[in-house]
Amino acid sequence: MAGGARLLGKPLSGPEMPVVHVHADALIPTWFRIGGRADRLVHVRTLNELIEAVAIDPACRVLGDGANLLVDDDGVGELVVATTGMNAVEINAASGRVLADAGADLPKLILATGRAGLAGLEGLGGIPATVGGAIVMNAGGAFGQIADSVAAVHMIDRGGAVRRLARDEIAFGYRHSGLSPAIVARVEFQLTSSDPVPLRERLKDVMAYKKKSQPMAADSAGCCFKNPTLSADVADDRGAIGHAGQRVSAGMLIDRAGLKGLAAGGASVSPVHGNFLVTKTGAKARDVIDLMAEIEKRVRDRFGVVLEREVVVWTRDRGSPRTTSP
Repeated sequence: MAGGARLLGKPLSGPEMPVVHVHADALIPTWFRIGGRADRLVHVRTLNELIEAVAIDPACRVLGDGANLLVDDDGVGELVVATTGMNAVEINAASGRVLADAGADLPKLILATGRAGLAGLEGLGGIPATVGGAIVMNAGGAFGQIADSVAAVHMIDRGGAVRRLARDEIAFGYRHSGLSPAIVARVEFQLTSSDPVPLRERLKDVMAYKKKSQPMAADSAGCCFKNPTLSADVADDRGAIGHAGQRVSAGMLIDRAGLKGLAAGGASVSPVHGNFLVTKTGAKARDVIDLMAEIEKRVRDRFGVVLEREVVVWTRDRGSPRTTSP
């Protein structure tokens, strides 16, 4: 946790603590629509319930929309905390200040702020995530990143203490926030007053671009790998791919390695976009995991580039608390 964070609250204890219901052998919904189950799962709706869940299992895993998550077929033993019920949003159109709970739906928030005449989030159109998950991974794309609009983040550490971090205290980077293993509880955005009509048109343009270039209707977790920064010049028989120090498209590397259509069991590389892995009926999570490993090997062997996974993979044998899944 960054220095200078202001303490906002402390965990409840004893008879004051509310009771959350723990579900056994529960489904973990993801956009892949495959994978294992949770030995224990709770749904939280308030900050106090989230604090209680962390007290039950400080090593808990936090589940958002499941849009960027793959759960191994064996499932997970740690408590899974589902946050989508913790979804309050406050929009102040006059000041541009927006407060959103971690479980708030990002696409709905983008629409609501646009209607209110507030600019800043429309470039994130088409990214399925909760606000908390989007913050942890600093979600973004060709049209911007969520960190650009953040004023502050309210966090819960694994001891249950709640803190507020100002934007300049957070180490945002490309698909990175540095907030793990703390848990996002609420986010303050500072947006800019604008005409709702061009904001709506801008969002339509972003969505049209994504529908044309990505398999948005498929069972997929979106981009599987982060776009790597090259350590050396890379080229193939079709020409230059990029120069040392340049960030290049992981999808292009996968395509240029001839991997579109590559399959493992019920999982395959999308023919539409090389960085999307899609599944069909009967697929197993292990198929996707094996396919990711094969892609990593072939891209490394072909170009000397190491791909880093953007999709979060939960396995039963993990060594430390993972961050929120979008």
